[in-house]
Amino acid sequence: MVNILQSLPALVPRTILLQRVQQELRDRPVVAILGARQVGKTTLARQIASQTTNPTKLFDLESQTARTALSSTPEFVLRNSSGLVIIDEIQRQPELLSILKRIGEDPNRQARFLLTGTASIEVLKGITEQLSDTIRFIDVSGFTLDEIGFNNQNRLWIRGGLPRSYLSRDDDAACRWLDSFVRSYLERDVLSIDPRANPSLLEQFLGMVAHRQGYIWNASEIGNSLGIGTRAVNRFRDILLGSMMVRSLPAWLDNLGKRLIKSPKIYLRDSGILHYLLGLTTFSELSTHPCFAKSWEGFALEQTVIAHGTHNSYFYRTQRGTELDLLLLRTGKRWGFEFKCWDEPRTTKSMHIAIKDLDLEHLWVIYPGSRSFALSESITALPLRQVSSLGF
Repeated sequence: MVNILQSLPALVPRTILLQRVQQELRDRPVVAILGARQVGKTTLARQIASQTTNPTKLFDLESQTARTALSSTPEFVLRNSSGLVIIDEIQRQPELLSILKRIGEDPNRQARFLLTGTASIEVLKGITEQLSDTIRFIDVSGFTLDEIGFNNQNRLWIRGGLPRSYLSRDDDAACRWLDSFVRSYLERDVLSIDPRANPSLLEQFLGMVAHRQGYIWNASEIGNSLGIGTRAVNRFRDILLGSMMVRSLPAWLDNLGKRLIKSPKIYLRDSGILHYLLGLTTFSELSTHPCFAKSWEGFALEQTVIAHGTHNSYFYRTQRGTELDLLLLRTGKRWGFEFKCWDEPRTTKSMHIAIKDLDLEHLWVIYPGSRSFALSESITALPLRQVSSLGF
């Protein structure tokens, strides 16, 4: 087992992500990097600013001064800017989006704009409708396995990818930081998304989601436990989706003749937050907890979709019990993934049925080990550390 207390560099370089944002800024007038709180969006924006030779201007909308500067004559200020303009926390003044659309479409503009923000439902809708082809979206996650190194896989798994949690001096310090993070999220961020939300009730809901990691969404079951209706439950879910706290993986339904599960699966995206909500601080605690397998499933799935994109990604499950954790449609073909926390991966009857049902090109069993090997002609055991290298 990998030592999760292994020494680490003080700063984790995010070279590939940095290069992608820089390339998009060369191609587009407006680029938005969106992600949950504390994933490193502002740090990334400041790194880009430090590496450009053009003049830069930063409007941090967490600051009253910046909000005031862009309140009275925002179009005049932005249109007369040059170089790189960074607008941090764009969701605090979403009315700026229509102005950025007009400026972005102007061939005589003198600036390019880099926006950062939490991906609330309202902000995403506003950006999509108002900026259309003038903007490029880039989702920013916490640290990935490629970024922190394969030898630190277990540390990333137990602490999650939020930089301040991952880089804490020990597991107890990481847990204390996550406690502060969740409190701030519930007491501040949630209310900025939905002022009607009850933080205390949402905290209970968040805990229930953690205990249902990777399960089929059942609003009625959760509502009965909390004593609220399904409408309120679904609104809570949408808050978590909008702030990128959870991932909703849709069911694959295009299989005529099969009785399929139609509701999505729900996962907390950051494994550190999951473990905090479950009261788990160390890897030894996790390894004996009933959620161990589901924790691995969510962690490995998140690393896989970060590496290969979330578009055209599904799970598959029939009412007879055949299932596939992840189905990706790429290059006109179907590729399957099962996430198993096994020392020695093996095939199952369900895997072979899923290959036939879905006409899969290939199926990979993603596990925590270090060796890749064939399990059958169509199934390969693959270490998580190699998942980003798959070519479709």
